[in-house]
Amino acid sequence: MLGLKLPTDPRWANSIEENLEEILVDHAYCEQKAASTAISFIVTYPELSDLVTSMISLAQEEMAHFSMVHKLIIERNMTLGKERVDPYVRKVLDFFPKGDHRMKRLVYRLLVAALIEARSCERFKVLSQKLSDEKLKKFYEKLMISEASHHTLFLGLARKYGDRNDVDKLWNSLLKYEGEIIKEFADSDRVHG
Repeated sequence: MLGLKLPTDPRWANSIEENLEEILVDHAYCEQKAASTAISFIVTYPELSDLVTSMISLAQEEMAHFSMVHKLIIERNMTLGKERVDPYVRKVLDFFPKGDHRMKRLVYRLLVAALIEARSCERFKVLSQKLSDEKLKKFYEKLMISEASHHTLFLGLARKYGDRNDVDKLWNSLLKYEGEIIKEFADSDRVHG
């Protein structure tokens, strides 16, 4: 379903378990950035009413997820800490050319968002299956389902606003590219890299 070319090694969860604070803080910021991205779509493409409607709901959901992760951080006597740069996302963004036509940029951004949600979904599945903490396992199982629906939403919107054949070719090329760059982040104790 997700189309990812390189699955996460299940042993990745072992390193996560040794440093739960790092993954929870990183995860919190991923949710906050996802909400910001949804708002950015609204601000940049206000004339696309169906996109705006979808992004309003998404921004609200992502902030609810941020709140849930933040609550877990506090329950574990941790603090949110400073935002971290996400080198994985930066590398993914390098796939698409800069300065293209406005609607092409929309499709590019939607595909990047679909990919990020797909990788999050896949990593949350690993966590839901491999962590020893039952509360976190259930938490990540619930979020895995949500990330899958976000992936589907973004990919569907990209296909709506771009030529379906062109979008599918771009999507497949992006998946191959991501399959190569994710190797650099295989041992990362972050959601993506």
